[in-house]
Amino acid sequence: MAFKLILNVLYTIGLVLCAFVAYQYFMAKNYPVMAAAIAVGLVVIFLKIRLLKDVKNSQKKV
Repeated sequence: MAFKLILNVLYTIGLVLCAFVAYQYFMAKNYPVMAAAIAVGLVVIFLKIRLLKDVKNSQKKV
């Protein structure tokens, strides 16, 4: 369970980092890098949702 907690924290940090990078490159008008940061952010959101569902299901079994 500790691994999942650490993974959740890392996903959150990744989301914040992707949002920051996307904002900075939007202001610099470098749209390809901004789009890549948004795409990576969407993948991280997907992984985080899967992790949260897994934690919720594992708590129901106990």
